[in-house]
Order: sequence, then C-alpha cells, then structure tokens
Amino acid sequence: MTENPLQGLSEADPVRAQLLSIRNSIDNIDAALIHLLAERFKFTQQVGRLKAEHGMPPSDPEREREQIARLRALAIEARLDPAFAEKWFNFVVAEVIRHHEQIASTGSIATQG
Repeated sequence: MTENPLQGLSEADPVRAQLLSIRNSIDNIDAALIHLLAERFKFTQQVGRLKAEHGMPPSDPEREREQIARLRALAIEARLDPAFAEKWFNFVVAEVIRHHEQIASTGSIATQG
C-alpha cells in the first residue's frame, strides 16, 4: 500500500491548503471538459444523422487529417504536447465514428444511464 504524502498534515497547514485549492481548480476544469465533450458529441451526432440520411461514410479521413494538423498547431501554441493532442483527438474521433456507425445502422445512439 502506498503512503499518502498528505497524511499527517493538518488542515491548517498552508501546503495542504494550497494543494486542496489547486485540486479544486483541477476538479472544476475536469467538470468543464466533461460538459464541453457532451456538447461536442451533440454536434457530431447531428453530423452522423446527416451522413446516414445521405449515405455518406461514417469517417472522413481528409477532415481528420486537417483537424490533426490544426490541433497540433494549437497545442504547440498552448505549450501542450502536440502528440498528446493528436492522441486525444484520435480517441474522440474513434468514438464519433462508432456513434456514426450506430446511427447508420439503428438510427440512434444507445447511451448508458
């Protein structure tokens, strides 16, 4: 079992207070990211329905290449590892394509509640 590095620090300890404040900020950012991803997927589902209605393929490799180049440039500008940004995008695109395939075959997305 790993030892908790915060164990033994009192609530009044300034290091613990600072750490808790930083973690609270991280938690708020995580919540915002989840909400942004949910909003993003609402739009990609609209794209999936449009593609299904018009017999278009679920993936668009040219669009994906353009987005990767754009996101890598944004990552560099933001001082974020561009390889990480590309991995994140590829993960999201894989889920989007899965949704598009599901929409094309069933007309809707099955969600877990």
